[in-house]
Amino acid sequence: QLQLVESGGGLVRPGGSLRLSCVASGSTLDEYAIGWFRQAPGKEPEGVSCTDYSDQNIRYGDSVKGRFTFSRDNAKKTVYLQMSDLKPEDTAVYYCAALWNPDPYLCTVADPKGHYRYWGQGTQVTVSL
Repeated sequence: QLQLVESGGGLVRPGGSLRLSCVASGSTLDEYAIGWFRQAPGKEPEGVSCTDYSDQNIRYGDSVKGRFTFSRDNAKKTVYLQMSDLKPEDTAVYYCAALWNPDPYLCTVADPKGHYRYWGQGTQVTVSL
C-alpha cells in the first residue's frame, strides 16, 4: 500500500520560494502518475501540476505556469514542487496524489481528484506579509 507524506510548507512573503516534498513509502514511484493539488479555504480543489510516470509531459495550471516546477527523484521515492515568486493567492493546503499507471498518457490538471488513488495528508502554504 502506497503512502505519501508531504512536507515543506510554511509561511513565506510574497515573491518568496518554497519547495514541497512528497515522500512515498510502501513502493517506489517510478510507475506512478503524480498530481499536485491545492485547496484554499472555502474553495474547490485546484489541480496545480500533473505528470505520467515518465515525466515527459509535465503539465501546470495556468495560475502557476512559469512559477512552479515539478520534479521527481525515484531513488529517493520523492516528488517535489518547487514554487517561486509566490503570491498571496497561492495560499492553500497542498496535496500530492498518485495513481499506479506504467503506461504513458497525457494528464491534465483538470483530472478530477478521483483520478488518483493515493493521497498525502497535505501541507499548508501561506503567502503573506
